[in-house]
Amino acid sequence: MLSNCAHRSIERSKNVTYTQDDKFHENVRTLNIFAPSKRVRACNVFIFVHGGSWNSGKKSHYNFLGGRMARKNVVTVIINYPLSPQARFNEMATAVAKSVFWVKENIGQYGGDSDAIFLSGHSAGGHLAALVSLQDEYFDSLNIPNPIKGAILIDAAGLDMYGYLSEEKFQDDHSYLKTFTKNPREWKKASPLYHLHRDMPELLIYRGQKTYPSIVKSHDKFVAALREYNPSPRYYVLKNKKHVGMITQFFRTKNPPFKEIIAFMDEH
Repeated sequence: MLSNCAHRSIERSKNVTYTQDDKFHENVRTLNIFAPSKRVRACNVFIFVHGGSWNSGKKSHYNFLGGRMARKNVVTVIINYPLSPQARFNEMATAVAKSVFWVKENIGQYGGDSDAIFLSGHSAGGHLAALVSLQDEYFDSLNIPNPIKGAILIDAAGLDMYGYLSEEKFQDDHSYLKTFTKNPREWKKASPLYHLHRDMPELLIYRGQKTYPSIVKSHDKFVAALREYNPSPRYYVLKNKKHVGMITQFFRTKNPPFKEIIAFMDEH
């Protein structure tokens, strides 16, 4: 029962290296793992990608999420990845895919089910989670089939980066153009909206009612396009929630989306 979760013991494995690629600093190639100490079977695996406008943030800020999910019998992985301006969006997405590959190969040692991997993220992390889940080229480059069973997007930014950047017309030195380049063709490649397809993993999507207007607009377009493949998408707009509140709500152990996310993983 969820009411007893706060008292369950967990095991933590921190700063585990998921790739030997030395293009980026060692710290951005690491992940933290949170696992329930007592397991009767292999657990669902929840990989979380942090937000921060693609140029900030780190995994340690989300240890609270790892602990809470592990106490709900989910092996949880929180990753670091390279940030802008040192990395562009495709390099970030490649790093995310490499972390998923590492999890697929190794999570059994931590009590996780390698056939029950779910990818999630908030804000910029939600964008990367969506892009890697939907665009198989990131796993094709690793010579493996897409191992993601489902994606959980939490107030994801950038679902239509092409539309957003086309409208905003930022100056050349804007941080987003360092991340996504000045090339509109790259903006489309970076937009999950343009990579929906019939064989994609299942999606569970959350948006804050009071989030940023650009996120509202991109979600409206994304969900409308998603309905062509799934007439009844799992899309929830959370009343009175702002962008930051969409992730800080998970400080509360009894936050309702916990139960929904776990049910979603159990179903798939």
